[in-house]
Amino acid sequence: MTGARRSHPPTLLTLVERALKTECRLPKGARLLIGVSGGGDSQALLHVLARLSARLGFSLHAHGVDHGLRPEARAELDLAEALADREGIAFRRSRVALAPGGNLMARARKARLVELERAAAAVRADFIATAHHADDRAETVLLRLLRGAGPRGLAVLPARSGALLRPMIRARRTDVQGHLRRHQIAFADDPTNRDPRFLRCRVRHELIPVLQALSPKIVEHLDALADQLAAGASPALHDPEGADIPLGRAQAQALTQMLESRDPRLEIWLPQGRRVRFDVATGQPRVVTASASGAAIRRKSD
Repeated sequence: MTGARRSHPPTLLTLVERALKTECRLPKGARLLIGVSGGGDSQALLHVLARLSARLGFSLHAHGVDHGLRPEARAELDLAEALADREGIAFRRSRVALAPGGNLMARARKARLVELERAAAAVRADFIATAHHADDRAETVLLRLLRGAGPRGLAVLPARSGALLRPMIRARRTDVQGHLRRHQIAFADDPTNRDPRFLRCRVRHELIPVLQALSPKIVEHLDALADQLAAGASPALHDPEGADIPLGRAQAQALTQMLESRDPRLEIWLPQGRRVRFDVATGQPRVVTASASGAAIRRKSD
């Protein structure tokens, strides 16, 4: 008598391939740039994408950004470069200087994305891939809640935002760690990921464990909430912390026009010297500082 057939959870390779085909809608022949750091998440994604590139018909480039915050970053990027070389993936790196101000992690993320956009343009990449996974998304939902975001501000980290892809967004951190062990992939452990000075670290290491003790599937529940809110979200703006920016009727109509046209020449003017432009790389509106106020929307001169 044969025993019951055992089912196994999907591998990271399967989860990423599924996301690329369905939610990311990656077309054949696309050029994809992956942002890497040498950390476990990006090392795992680099390894998986290298395995899938021929099967799914896309070309792959890797780019590492050194924020200049830690002397160890150079050696960590060496790990990413070594893996890229082993997999036959073109690799480049660059160093950025962060603008002064508060919220160090937010400034670092913004500078990294800007640099990845520049690197993508240099190799004529169609998309940028980052290594966010389901646990990252759940943490971001909680961070937004703690900072007072409304429903639209909680619709975070979808699999695709314009030209920005998150192929691991349906994978758990345990899936990533299992892939690293299975394939014996070297990676760096960034100590800032455990620094309690950063709110995300406290959410990850203090709040999430408490919530999991009360509800073991809290990560899945938070991700499902983000999915539901993204599906029903109307056009909205929020600041870097996730708080909603109130819009008048004319501004809301202008934002809808901007998102439908995807025209980077359009601008929406807001109070307090701010304006909104469409970011082609992310497929999202971006709030920038302006020196004057004006009409709800106008087109920049060519």
